[in-house]
Amino acid sequence: MTDPYNPVDAEIRATAHRLLKTDHAALGTLLDGHPLVTRIGCLWHAEAGMLLLISDLSDHAKALAGETRCSLLVGEPGAKGDPLTHPRLTLMGRAEMCDKAAFRDTYLAARPKTGLYYDFTDFRLHALRPETALYNGGFGKAARLTMADLAADPAG
Repeated sequence: MTDPYNPVDAEIRATAHRLLKTDHAALGTLLDGHPLVTRIGCLWHAEAGMLLLISDLSDHAKALAGETRCSLLVGEPGAKGDPLTHPRLTLMGRAEMCDKAAFRDTYLAARPKTGLYYDFTDFRLHALRPETALYNGGFGKAARLTMADLAADPAG
């Protein structure tokens, strides 16, 4: 079988990093053996990975309590054209709880509206540090990225 992935280059890294700057994503988890996908708020942090602020009351929090392996899809189709030709990035790894207080200022500076609920006791902060990332820039433009590819902003 032919490997469908292209080598990672500067353009792919730059596009992936732009996609990581999103304020929301689709989180994929397993709940009672069934796939569950839900939209959540997020913030990319170069050292910690993707920070996910999740309420304990949600089904995806219950899913992560039982199985930390998950995936996160970032990237939205543009207003025109075939949605499958627009770039997107899937992060795969484990979402581990992290110190919410340690990231409070960083998270609220980037996502000020979360100040309404960030300190609620049912909200916990998870960090998804990707073990791998799958980039799809449209037909024939797929690549596998590592955390090293994602860690540094290519734009400086």
